[in-house]
Amino acid sequence: METIGNEPKAKRFGKVAIDIISFVTLAVIIITILGIPFSSVLQKLGKEGADKMFYFVLSETLMLIGIFLSAWIVWHFRGVSLAGLGRSLAIRKKDLLSGISLAIVLYAVGFGVSLLAGAIEIAGVVFNPSSLLISFVFFLLVAITEEFALRGFVLERMLQGGVNKFWALFLSATLFSLVHIANPNFDFLSFINILLAGILLGSSYIYTRNLCFPIALHWFWNWIQGPVLGYEVSGNKFCDGLLTLYLPETNLINGGAFGFEGSILCTVLMVAGTAVILKMFSKKDRKVCQN
Repeated sequence: METIGNEPKAKRFGKVAIDIISFVTLAVIIITILGIPFSSVLQKLGKEGADKMFYFVLSETLMLIGIFLSAWIVWHFRGVSLAGLGRSLAIRKKDLLSGISLAIVLYAVGFGVSLLAGAIEIAGVVFNPSSLLISFVFFLLVAITEEFALRGFVLERMLQGGVNKFWALFLSATLFSLVHIANPNFDFLSFINILLAGILLGSSYIYTRNLCFPIALHWFWNWIQGPVLGYEVSGNKFCDGLLTLYLPETNLINGGAFGFEGSILCTVLMVAGTAVILKMFSKKDRKVCQN
């Protein structure tokens, strides 16, 4: 494993920056190349209709492969193993259940408050098992891809490179938010909320140095938000929800066209969720630098 203890800070940080830039650049190139053989299939599936979710699943699968390959190339170049970078892929059932539970609690509170405040109304219920199932798979792929890239590589690489954990957390969360900047109806509050979500997810990773908790939280947060409750997911409408929502007006409570993540209520819940994570893991006395 690469030793960094005696290197000057500027050199260490330079390596971190080069690795992250290389990772992002390689990911774009590899994903583009992987998409070429599937371009006709993606074009066909991308049309409106029953196959649209399969388009999202295939696209996300190609992105996940590109992310893994890009990370492996950079790690291999540095001579750093997955285990050495704290990339334990061991399944931790308790962390999975904790992440899922936190997502459910946050949305139970957020959705409940929105209903009681009259910011949203339930206009209908449509049970579509196939849509719920394939979206369940899709959002799992989204969670794995984004968590591996932003927490598993970017945040971990900064921590291993000696970057202060608070700066590493903030910078990785900022990048996480900027990844969504091209999403429909993205605005300043959306930027802040996704940044706070990045801090929430990153905090759990710093304590566990494992991706189970952030993947589970991210996965169920998105799936409950869109396919179950009927909100847009970060501005995108991937499929019809179990619930059909009616917004009497666009306001800071319901988030408008960007969905719940564009609301001030989401802001409060992201801060509260981060506080819960800090309290939860501090009680377990987990070491920040655990490998």
